[in-house]
Amino acid sequence: MKNLFLTLLSLIVCSQLQAQNPIIRDVFTADPAPLVYRDTLFLYTGHDTASVSETNYKMPDWRIYSTTDMVHWKDYGTRLSPRTFAWATGDAYAAQCVDHKGKFYWFVSTFHKKNADSQGGAAIGVAVSDRPMGPFKDAIGKALVVNEMTKDKPHAWDDIDPTVFVDDDKQAYLYWGNGSCKWVKLKDNMTELAGPITTFTPKNYIEGPWVYKRKKLYYLVYASAGTKPEMIEYCTAPTATGPWTYQGIIQENVPNSFTTHPGIIDYKGKSYFFYHNGALPTGGSYRRSICVDYLKYNADGTIQKIVQTTEGVKPVK
Repeated sequence: MKNLFLTLLSLIVCSQLQAQNPIIRDVFTADPAPLVYRDTLFLYTGHDTASVSETNYKMPDWRIYSTTDMVHWKDYGTRLSPRTFAWATGDAYAAQCVDHKGKFYWFVSTFHKKNADSQGGAAIGVAVSDRPMGPFKDAIGKALVVNEMTKDKPHAWDDIDPTVFVDDDKQAYLYWGNGSCKWVKLKDNMTELAGPITTFTPKNYIEGPWVYKRKKLYYLVYASAGTKPEMIEYCTAPTATGPWTYQGIIQENVPNSFTTHPGIIDYKGKSYFFYHNGALPTGGSYRRSICVDYLKYNADGTIQKIVQTTEGVKPVK
């Protein structure tokens, strides 16, 4: 009887863990970027390895997970790191992978070595693979965006947090930036800029943009300075390039982390909002963990406030 009780208790605990936020519990993960390919949701993440006592980021690589039911997650481990890029140095900051014409392009932010191409500072690179789980390689052998290309901000870390949106006409757009938001059209090969870089600053914008389209409305969701620490706010527009109308705060501060980061996706009939907090044991602002909760819309397309939960989302078939 005792063994039966322990078995049942173990099953209950496992069931709770599978459906509980944070969704990844064996390592510290941050900056979620979901991608739906066929019947699978892939999740591309950063990886926090700072010790409990450290007071800055230590992010050596990017990882991939997948699910087909939003509860059980397959761990592919480390699939990319700054070492993949001969020009790169430093940490693996926020990134996003998108599929385009049968290939998968993983846009990443890290720092650039001092060389003939750049005198350093944050930079954006792009890796490519034939499969969503890799292997990935540097697509062009150099950075796509370097610090010298964006001089509206005096600091060297403004070129971070890329997000890529491919519109219905197959035109791809790259958005990024800390302190201000930048956007540029990409050529069809996804590895060259197709025009000038435009800079703008949505209300309370800090970093971490995420751009997508729902029905006829375009959404720009970002980490914001609505309060300290970061919250998530958003704008909407009639086109991928604006004009952007500020809509407000959708996510309040997260537990035990001064940053948060949005990743939004529709999957099997539901809309999901990925983010990170510092809620795991020994977690914190430099030891973060990815969560997911439901995202819901009002009839006019505006986003309802995100309800952060510890139970997470329910399984889907």
